[in-house]
Amino acid sequence: MGTFHYPNGKKVTSIVKKQSSSSIKKDISYSNRGMSLEDDINQSNEYYLLTNQAIIHKKPTPVQIVNVEYPKRSAAVIREAYFKLASTTDYNGVYKGRYIDFEAKETKNKISFPLKNFHEHQLLHMQHILNHDGISFVILRFSATDESYLFDSSHLITFWNEQREGRKSIPKAEIEEKGHSINIGYQPRLNYLQVVDSVYF
Repeated sequence: MGTFHYPNGKKVTSIVKKQSSSSIKKDISYSNRGMSLEDDINQSNEYYLLTNQAIIHKKPTPVQIVNVEYPKRSAAVIREAYFKLASTTDYNGVYKGRYIDFEAKETKNKISFPLKNFHEHQLLHMQHILNHDGISFVILRFSATDESYLFDSSHLITFWNEQREGRKSIPKAEIEEKGHSINIGYQPRLNYLQVVDSVYF
């Protein structure tokens, strides 16, 4: 058992256990049926870096380890750790001399994107980026149909603020209207910079 603490002191317990050979085989056989949004973005970012188009990385989650056990000389087990800070967004970097910062989320919902997938501190961070003329957006994926959209943070903030009036999600029709579809290909897997070019440059 391992325990992680968020900045507010709340504990989150994670179970660390060895996988049996049968479960590992199962993971291998099922994991490549459909790439996750994060995998697609990470592969695309590697391609952008190798082709000298942009420098965009996934932000590491800052963790402070406070309790480690060494059951074997060659193995260490983290028993307790703290998340130092609440996370902001998933990715940031530089593209064509501009700072770029975005979050990536996916949902199994077919007709809307739940706002509960986001957190207030993330929206505040996005607003700060916009205030300083940075490029800020979210990449939203509907996993059931494998559709991905670039959605500017200004639109997300508007929908977020409407929660006070009872809004719980963003209708897919609104995402299709205000967002921009991202093509899925081979290299890069998810060519979101092509959309960034058309929207921000």
